[in-house]
Amino acid sequence: MLKVGIDIGGTKIAGGVVDAAGRIVEKLRVDTPIDTKALSDAVIDMARHFAAGHDIAAVGVAAAGFIDRAGAIVIHAPNIAWRNEPLKATLEAGIDVPVTIENDANAAGWAEFRFGAGRDVDNMVMLTMGTGVGGAIVLDGELFRGGHGIAAELGHTRFTRDGLPCGCGQNGCLEQYASGRALQREANALADSGGIGQALADLRSEKGSISGPAVSRLVLAGDPGATEALRRVATALGEACGGFQAVLDPELFVIGGGVAQLGEDLLAPVRLAYETSLPGYGDRPVAQFAIAQLVNDAGLIGAADLAHVGG
Repeated sequence: MLKVGIDIGGTKIAGGVVDAAGRIVEKLRVDTPIDTKALSDAVIDMARHFAAGHDIAAVGVAAAGFIDRAGAIVIHAPNIAWRNEPLKATLEAGIDVPVTIENDANAAGWAEFRFGAGRDVDNMVMLTMGTGVGGAIVLDGELFRGGHGIAAELGHTRFTRDGLPCGCGQNGCLEQYASGRALQREANALADSGGIGQALADLRSEKGSISGPAVSRLVLAGDPGATEALRRVATALGEACGGFQAVLDPELFVIGGGVAQLGEDLLAPVRLAYETSLPGYGDRPVAQFAIAQLVNDAGLIGAADLAHVGG
């Protein structure tokens, strides 16, 4: 059975035809329109393109935001002007097969659980370290959505009281301390301090800013300033995982997003902080940590797999 998965991002829409084993048969990317109607039309056009060449049973669409439990309405989207948007109905008006809407982090986490790093466990938490921190929870083999469909917003758990302001309207959220953006902020702070931050200061002076990929390159080169910036961000993530373990008791944490490309350089300090934050450490089972395997394709693969064939 073939399904279409479409992942709506802030700058691009990535879509693909996905088989039952999670393999992408055909793939396409287009720029994300700013206008919401044009965006919906672009998704419909992409689905029609795939349907013209394949026998498609359903379409799954992943989008950042709060999605209702029925997979039909975008309650709130941070980067698109959707408020209680009946996106399922809008898309199904132009697509001849059932459409399911899913949160993008949930879709990516489900893909990792089914076909990637989490395929050998029943209980998993995924955290994506991008501009913010996305979350997905799988408990006993089921995606956990909560009573209203908007559970697993792990990046918006309060990490520090009276902390940094967050785009969600609160202060001190985890994503302000454990994201790619947080890594850049820590790198700039170290550049300002001199000492081990000298290479970061030189980079900023040369380029005008410090990008996340540039910090990653310095980490891989062994630069002490960049390594310290990463340690601070990884420590925040690991401490939060200790709390998530106390509540959810997963077997595995899967870390995705751009920062996760650093692999063990990231996971080593995450594990250390997790262990020192875990209640009863030394006397209880602990979770394993792994880097996400499906990278940029996870959202569309998960959206396709979660698409309901029966509408």
